[in-house]
Amino acid sequence: MTEVAYPGPASSANEGLRTLTHVMYGLHILSFFSAGIFSVVAIIINYVKRPDLPDAFYRSHFRWQARSFWFTLLWLVLSTPLFLFIWFPGVVAWTVIGLWYLYRFIRGWLAFIDNRGMPVPLA
Repeated sequence: MTEVAYPGPASSANEGLRTLTHVMYGLHILSFFSAGIFSVVAIIINYVKRPDLPDAFYRSHFRWQARSFWFTLLWLVLSTPLFLFIWFPGVVAWTVIGLWYLYRFIRGWLAFIDNRGMPVPLA
């Protein structure tokens, strides 16, 4: 998986999509202050706008955001039983998951600012 550089937005029509993508990254990062509600809003926007994406650059970022969201949710659900046995392992697991989540969205946002697409899995 390699990141690919893309030219800047080709038209003013893409400028609105570019702003929306920035807003979505911001919502995901700010979700820590909303108990995840902002991420749910961002993922709904992601799936509603996905059919209208003009090129591989935007598709790579929308896919990156969706995969980051769903994998985070999966790991949060799978690690929830840790809270039932001993509280400390659950706190540690959720802290690690939260840091991974932030890493994914900060990395994606920085790549988006630099007009670089996100890596897409081969399979």
